[in-house]
Amino acid sequence: MGIRDVAATLVQVPDLLRLKKGMRPRPASERDCVALLAERNAARLGDHVALVCEGAQATWAELNVLANRYAHTLAASGVSRGDAVSVLMENRIEFLATFLALNKLGAIAALINTNVREQALAHCIAVTNSKRCIVGEELTAPIEAIKADLGFEEGADYFWVPDKAERPPPNWARDLAAESADADSGNLAGTQDLTLGDTACYIFTSGTTGLPKAAVVSNQRCVAAALMSAQAGLKCGPQDRIYNCLPLYHGTGLLIGIGASLGSGASMFVRRKFSASNFLREVREQNATCLIYIGELCRYLCNTEPAQDDHVNPLTRMMGNGLRPDVWMDFKERFGLQRIVEFYGASEGNVAFANLFNKDRTIGMTSSEVALVQYDVEADAIARNAAGRCVAAAPGEPGLLLARISEQAAFEGYTDEDATEQKIIRNAFEDGDAWFNSGDLLRTVDVGFSLGFPHYQFVDRVGDTFRWKSENVSTNEVGEILNGCDQVEFSNVYGVEVPKADGRAGMAAIRLAPGIAELDVDAFTNYVSRTLPAYARPVFLRVQPDIDVTATMKLLKKDLRREGYDPAQVADPLYVLAPGTRRYQPLDADMHAAIQAGEAGL
Repeated sequence: MGIRDVAATLVQVPDLLRLKKGMRPRPASERDCVALLAERNAARLGDHVALVCEGAQATWAELNVLANRYAHTLAASGVSRGDAVSVLMENRIEFLATFLALNKLGAIAALINTNVREQALAHCIAVTNSKRCIVGEELTAPIEAIKADLGFEEGADYFWVPDKAERPPPNWARDLAAESADADSGNLAGTQDLTLGDTACYIFTSGTTGLPKAAVVSNQRCVAAALMSAQAGLKCGPQDRIYNCLPLYHGTGLLIGIGASLGSGASMFVRRKFSASNFLREVREQNATCLIYIGELCRYLCNTEPAQDDHVNPLTRMMGNGLRPDVWMDFKERFGLQRIVEFYGASEGNVAFANLFNKDRTIGMTSSEVALVQYDVEADAIARNAAGRCVAAAPGEPGLLLARISEQAAFEGYTDEDATEQKIIRNAFEDGDAWFNSGDLLRTVDVGFSLGFPHYQFVDRVGDTFRWKSENVSTNEVGEILNGCDQVEFSNVYGVEVPKADGRAGMAAIRLAPGIAELDVDAFTNYVSRTLPAYARPVFLRVQPDIDVTATMKLLKKDLRREGYDPAQVADPLYVLAPGTRRYQPLDADMHAAIQAGEAGL
């Protein structure tokens, strides 16, 4: 333990003490909400740029006015406190204005993944009991394809937000921009009455089984995330600009990225999608001092051709999740970062970790009461002792993360009560206790001087859910969709390891439907591309004569995972959906060797 290590840790203490003072548990009945953060910024930083996107920009005052006009218009249509409204829109100024408008009304923004289609999209809208649907011009077609199944009144319950004016408003939707153009631009009086306990939004998560679940996120959690990421994470202020190219329907892009801006007054540069080729140019042009990241973004950037001046840029701090230890130092040194605040948390969970002491290769520490318990990965079950209690994992050994549920650490769960209960472990260590089951394996790590706070490292997901491209993928959900293909009688989906890639890639073993002797690769590829988002599409495919199941019809995956996609071990036909290709192609020994060498770009 060196003097520099101690000094670097101690210098963080003042900010942590301020954060602790500002984040003391506040009663759910206390009046505050996300939109009030924006209103305060508009009052004190009205002429300061809040958001820049695709050449357009809005000051805090302009953003607040746009949100007010949207809110007054939506209120006139009947949207009120507690109503859920589905939002399907890409990253842009109007997205944030819509989110703030709904929050001003006390309505719940059901933020839908822009990649979902057909059955999954209809499910997301239905499961939230949405009263209205707000859709961006750029995503009109997916809604149009399923609106007959949604039960909304055409011409009344749909609001349409123009984008690049490439098409007129559809006759089944109301033009929110046109209707709100002359609406009241003043703050709504009712916003002052909203509380921390009110639900701010639903963020969808794959969970461990089935279709996406709507995780409940309160104003309490949104405001706390904003203060944490602004004050102790990025340590940003109005003088900073945050580069954020993550989807705003997701917790990292919204709660951390947008939250840091709302909590500090820092301006944002928002991109619809990440572009490695434009990244450094935009960072320099925008004078971006802070970056919101996911691990895959950093890996992609590290895989680009390096230049001697990559470190010559204004970035000094970044905050996000999924940065793997093998990429951490390469990224930090190449791009000249001084502070990496890796955090860990689930949209629906009651626990969060953050690397507030700026230690390398760690998700940091937590103020929550947590336990790492032994987990039998093969049996996919928590290990129990003779008394039926959970058993603590040994120091440094991977263990399943549990977080105690209490009044101070509430588990807000999902809109589905049964799904919520399934995530709770009761009587884990004593009668009557309750713990949130994260579904993740973590371990403690030695980071040197840390004022006695244990630090942790993420290991892996457990069970049938695996993580790929920084998204949790439910094997059950993907399998159900693949089973809908007319060529497939049954499928078994699982995650497999890929060298030099984060998480596990999806692989599907399929049994062809009766009467089909050979897979029609083009038709199957088209079906997968149409029904599954890119991150959930199986990278590898195995065509089996039969699917192994247990006596109770549970799918057997252990041998499939072990054999993987190695042609030397698998006699069945194998296919791969390689990056840059439009269809599955046979996976031979040469392709397998390229994948193992990390040269296939997966």
